[in-house]
Amino acid sequence: MSALLLEPSNASACYVMAHGAGAGMGHPFLTSLALELHSRAIATLRFQFPYMEVKAKRPDPPRVAQATVRSAVAEAFARLKHLPLFAGGKSFGGRMTSQAQAAAALDGVCGLIFLGFPLHPANKPSTERGSHLSDVHIPMLFIQGERDALAELGLLKPLVNDLGSQAILHVLPHADHSFRVPARSGARNSDVPREIADLIAAWVSNLLGAE
Repeated sequence: MSALLLEPSNASACYVMAHGAGAGMGHPFLTSLALELHSRAIATLRFQFPYMEVKAKRPDPPRVAQATVRSAVAEAFARLKHLPLFAGGKSFGGRMTSQAQAAAALDGVCGLIFLGFPLHPANKPSTERGSHLSDVHIPMLFIQGERDALAELGLLKPLVNDLGSQAILHVLPHADHSFRVPARSGARNSDVPREIADLIAAWVSNLLGAE
């Protein structure tokens, strides 16, 4: 599989960041976020799922996707033994990471970061896709858009609360599942990766400082 490693010289941690179902690791949002994290001393390893490598439209089955996550984390662990690892990613990539972690702990990973956790299909509210999260026993950061059609906040907030103190939810005002914000909100799409990077950097710093 292809991967992109961006490591600042003063890196304090590394985020293994998986892409969403509809776009690969080179998507502008992930690229912008990786650059913002780089400026905050956080390395990133982005990687492609096999279906994206061959330009297939249908995402890989969970077994394949989870194995890919595990391989990417193992590569990061081998290359960056000096850094604490975090894993997760955008939508589908984040959910496949949490499923992999729930099944068996990922090498060296001390926390999961979700960028728009896809709790349910659009217009089909349910919490079934989040049932495995209770089997994740490391800290989790959920960053979610207020208008995310794939995660009704009325369902996501209680689910995160039930996970206890190890799980934190940050809601970005006006943002949708892709973290786009409408012009009428007064916010700018170009500012969103910066805001998300600030949230991630603060959470990672607090978590590592508490160890």
